[in-house]
Amino acid sequence: MTQSNQPTRSGSASSYNSASLGSSNADDSLLSQAGKWLNKGSMGDMLGRMTTTQKVVGGALLAVGAAALLRGNKGKTRKASAGASAGSDAQTDTLNELLYFVNDRIEGYQRAVDESQDPQLSGYYKQLVSQSQQFANELNGYLRQQGGGRQDSTTVKGKFYRAWMDAKAALTGADEKAILGSNIYGEEWAIKAYEDALSDNTLRGPVRQAVERQCQQSKQTYNRLKNMENKQE
Repeated sequence: MTQSNQPTRSGSASSYNSASLGSSNADDSLLSQAGKWLNKGSMGDMLGRMTTTQKVVGGALLAVGAAALLRGNKGKTRKASAGASAGSDAQTDTLNELLYFVNDRIEGYQRAVDESQDPQLSGYYKQLVSQSQQFANELNGYLRQQGGGRQDSTTVKGKFYRAWMDAKAALTGADEKAILGSNIYGEEWAIKAYEDALSDNTLRGPVRQAVERQCQQSKQTYNRLKNMENKQE
């Protein structure tokens, strides 16, 4: 679910020209450096110790790292997943992969709750955190029925995207429009993950029905967020 046809939005972190990102070796080097950033401590602590120049350069580094990740290859992810779970049921693999994105949805809306200063918007984002947690619990329940362990991890792409957004907010400031735009992008990402899970035809019976229902609710959320964005313009 991490293929290069992830949905993109004009002006979002993913709207980079791939030709400007250089070779795969260059991407690996940038991602390695960005990864070191994430491993050194919290973003707030790091930014507090950095000069303005370091913040600008570091923010750009994370932006490029996020863009490189966002144009990753789905086939590589599936291959790695298959290698890690050789012989496991295909439905379990699909649920595991989908849960990474559902957990990203939880983290994304929790980030919006923490940053939003608008009581009405913050209240809605809290509802979406709760909804996402319910989605994850439901899918983990089916995963458990099939003998799998609970999946609480998020995608690497999601981690970098949120780190990039944090760096951007620290440099330029966060506002409600930016937070809303980030949520819309995240919901597009979630919808794509649901559609990929349904399109590979590994889900059956009640599991497939649950994923279809969650996908539909995700689309409803996306439409509501877009309407909210239009009202801000």
